[in-house]
Amino acid sequence: MEVQVNNMSIGKKIQIYIVFTKFRLASLVVLSALSGYLFADGSNGLHICYLLIGGTLVTAASNGSNQIWERDLDKLMKRTEKRPIPVGLMSLTEAYSIVIFCLIVGTYLLYLINLNSALLGLFAYASYVFIYTPLKRITPWAVLVGAVPGAIPPMLGAVAATNEFGLLPGVLFFVQFMWQFPHFWAIAWVLYDDYKAGGFSLLPSSKGRSKESASQIMLYSLALIPFSLLPWLLGWAGTATLIIGTIASGIFFLYSYKLFITCDTKDARKLMFASFIYLPIIQFLYVFDKVEGIIPK
Repeated sequence: MEVQVNNMSIGKKIQIYIVFTKFRLASLVVLSALSGYLFADGSNGLHICYLLIGGTLVTAASNGSNQIWERDLDKLMKRTEKRPIPVGLMSLTEAYSIVIFCLIVGTYLLYLINLNSALLGLFAYASYVFIYTPLKRITPWAVLVGAVPGAIPPMLGAVAATNEFGLLPGVLFFVQFMWQFPHFWAIAWVLYDDYKAGGFSLLPSSKGRSKESASQIMLYSLALIPFSLLPWLLGWAGTATLIIGTIASGIFFLYSYKLFITCDTKDARKLMFASFIYLPIIQFLYVFDKVEGIIPK
């Protein structure tokens, strides 16, 4: 017999919480943090646990807060209309409680690593929820703002390892920051109609799915090539980063070039999936190809 919680099984409750916090996505995000930690020569097993769990919880709090903020807009879009709050599977009180719990516990776990990690996690949460989220309906420049908290995970990992806001965390931040643009714009292209129904206009051109938007996506994908090679240029990673990084970034660029040529949503979807694969390849390439003993401050 299943245990019932407010006339709902525990299994169903867990499923609802996973959807509300985008828990699977949150757990994938912290892989970037892990790559930053390992690249910065972090080796404390307990700190890795704190980083993974704490980072996942803070990200979950951000995702949950986003769903609270946009609960009325979610009803207007097919991809979000069945989220827990719009369909009445979760009360606002319960939603706020989950967010507060995740944020407090997650921040505390990051604090157990060092204060700078906790502050960085809080900054990522606050900038995502209170700046990026409301801007999404006002201006396409919201993507630029959202790219900041979106690029923090590898920086957080490096800061967790070094307790310093130095050059290495900054470089890892800017690699992921540059990746954010073709990544998110590909998503915005694929989901353009749904976003439009919710009042969001997030492609770089006011013309929406257009040659202008595709050209911006292509240019940022091109710029990602030298950005992705920064660890090699600075002597922190070896020849494998130069070779594999160039090939991976070049292939990623070709996907964006194909979108520029066709302006076809099918090619935007291919670019979107390529972006999911590209980032962990690049970040863990740095880890496996790092020059030992170099931890720049």
